[in-house]
Amino acid sequence: MPKTGLEALLRPEDSILVLIDHQPYQFANLNSHEPATIVNNVIGLAKTAKVFNVPTILTTVIEERGGYLIKGLQDVFPDQKPIDRTFINTWQDEKVVDIVKKSGRKQLVLAALYTEICLAMPAIQALADGYDVFIVTDASGGVTLEAHDMAVRRMVAAGAVPITWLAVLGEWQRDWARENTAAGVASVVLEHGGASGVALAWELQLLASRAGSGA
Repeated sequence: MPKTGLEALLRPEDSILVLIDHQPYQFANLNSHEPATIVNNVIGLAKTAKVFNVPTILTTVIEERGGYLIKGLQDVFPDQKPIDRTFINTWQDEKVVDIVKKSGRKQLVLAALYTEICLAMPAIQALADGYDVFIVTDASGGVTLEAHDMAVRRMVAAGAVPITWLAVLGEWQRDWARENTAAGVASVVLEHGGASGVALAWELQLLASRAGSGA
């Protein structure tokens, strides 16, 4: 995987997103981040993938005990049944790996609870299989801040690229002249972009008022 240059950036046509174990059981002991932040970010990431038609795999671990995928995330893909696993390591589940392989895409974008287990394991294994692995650190979380941080360091040392969800959005969009996705991206930022969404709303209001006044 190139580490510099244009080819080092994410491309929607080459990306596939796997969202792992955003379930109630996992959130119960999430302490590296405020849980509401992870909920917001992973839903924003999923909506962004949908805007760019990036294939997205939803997966859970022992759903009957750990709980269903959080509602806001399932609502982005209401007709998709998450792949329920017994493997802690998603990359050992053939159903998940087969979907990724059949897509032909090599940029593997991952987010998971917990970072130190359910993100680290598949990231490290997929790297050995030749995938360019991008780990979305602010849509993932660990049992402690140290656990999250050490896991990110370990994955980076192995060759994974750490990235945040808004950076994923920016790299997939790349050019505001891409009008077929710009409106969808704006909608996601308005809903999930925090202060960026506030600023965009103000900008849109300003443009609308100027258009209304003929200025």
